[in-house]
Amino acid sequence: MQREFSSRGRTVGGALGYPSEKIFEEVAYIAYHFHWSYSDLMDLNHMERQLWIQEIAKINERLNEAKENDDDYRWQL
Repeated sequence: MQREFSSRGRTVGGALGYPSEKIFEEVAYIAYHFHWSYSDLMDLNHMERQLWIQEIAKINERLNEAKENDDDYRWQL
């Protein structure tokens, strides 16, 4: 069950009953790849975090495929 709540005068996303270890995993994954701040990531709701995780996975897949096909893959991105 997802619900929005107010924090410091602004509405932010929230996921009631969503395991906190899963939230930490999502936040760590996005932060590692995009270097966004903790507060920016926590302001995203679960659906938004999942969409960014999918986009990062697509980027990683393209990078890995390019690397497998050519040793000088960085110049093809």
